[in-house]
Amino acid sequence: MTATHVNPDPKASPSAADTPPDTLHVVKRDGRSVAFDRQRIAYALEMAFRATYELPSPAGLGEQLLTQIDRIADAVVHDAEFEAQRSQGVTVEQVQDWVEAQLMHAGEFKVARDYIVYREQRSRARAVRGQEEKPGRSVKIAQADGSTAPLDVHALKRRIFEACLGLDEVRPDDLLQDALVSLYDGITEAELDKALIMVARQRIEREPAYSQAAVRLLLGVLYREALGDSMPAPDFGAPAPLFEAAAQQRDQAHNAFDRAYRNGFETALRDGVAADLLDPALLTFDLAKIEAALEPDRDRDFQYLGVQTVYDRYLMHIGERRIETPQYFFMRVAMGLALNEDEREARAIEFYGLLSTFRFVSATPTLFNAGTQRPQLSSCYLSTVQDDLDHIFKVIADNAALSKWAGGLGNDWTAIRATGSHIKGTNGASQGVIPFLKIVNDTALAVN
Repeated sequence: MTATHVNPDPKASPSAADTPPDTLHVVKRDGRSVAFDRQRIAYALEMAFRATYELPSPAGLGEQLLTQIDRIADAVVHDAEFEAQRSQGVTVEQVQDWVEAQLMHAGEFKVARDYIVYREQRSRARAVRGQEEKPGRSVKIAQADGSTAPLDVHALKRRIFEACLGLDEVRPDDLLQDALVSLYDGITEAELDKALIMVARQRIEREPAYSQAAVRLLLGVLYREALGDSMPAPDFGAPAPLFEAAAQQRDQAHNAFDRAYRNGFETALRDGVAADLLDPALLTFDLAKIEAALEPDRDRDFQYLGVQTVYDRYLMHIGERRIETPQYFFMRVAMGLALNEDEREARAIEFYGLLSTFRFVSATPTLFNAGTQRPQLSSCYLSTVQDDLDHIFKVIADNAALSKWAGGLGNDWTAIRATGSHIKGTNGASQGVIPFLKIVNDTALAVN
């Protein structure tokens, strides 16, 4: 049965027991204001489930599924009541948006998808009949080949709603509206990704839960970049659907993502070795054992600032494409640290467990260089500068080489003669340490 059988706006007669207080009204598309009717929501949900899972009426739905429908309907009523506190009424489109969001919150992705498709079909039909205004300007997305394609608003909506699953303090419909306002014709896919992350990030100060929404949006970008566009979508922790077929679909999707994530680790290592970035010795590990120890869910333990910093500074990349995810990164570092251990796999997995759970995090040079072809792992280098021109510039050259591989620097300049001191070789006067410190500082900035 196709999605066209779903009816999000049924003509069922209202029930007094299901109608919230008179202060809650819905603004119809023709401008009329009518009392909000919970029964319509429950009926629309029932029809959506029947259509998606081919359950003909009047066959019973079962107690669990009826309870699920009631929970989703109650959540939609809660959303409507919350919005009514900020405005004089809610619109039909808002109610249908909340139905979509709550279906996704409940893990009923297939029902939500069919509901979205049906709404789009109805919207186009009304436009053809002249019953509503044409949609606003259509944003065009610039493609890699120079062509453009219209923005898929429903795909955008699904991405945002999935990023907000289980985050009760986050309002995905507000994020969607913020995102749509920020878009423009000719925007690229990469710029669209950044726009979505930015609208979530700018709300973090008002509500910390938006940090997790931003994390999920950024991880979605990273997964497509590192693992390919065909990578199965991650499961961001939506509650398990009560309907058995939906629960099976969710488990299958989760297992597909988990397998693809683990299988992609060896590919990332081989790509890094081929690009002369990673040590070929990493490929001599028992990679099946290593991949089995990966914990993809730990990617979500980051706050936004953490995962953005890892993305910008630490993940191995070829050109501008990251080939690592956060867990690949931690495992690559752990393997680099374990290269000379007697039981390499066991030690690497042990190191990975510490790093990936944030119980211990190595210093930046180790994170940058472990497992690479230049495994410089030390953090700090101290030197004493002698009062000799050759040695001064030797230390400056050493500083440049050490800084190149992320080493921290500490120079002792105590021995340099003071300003005005006599220079026997030239019979002149010293300018002191300041001119040399300027050179040191400029060198550090240039190399860093």
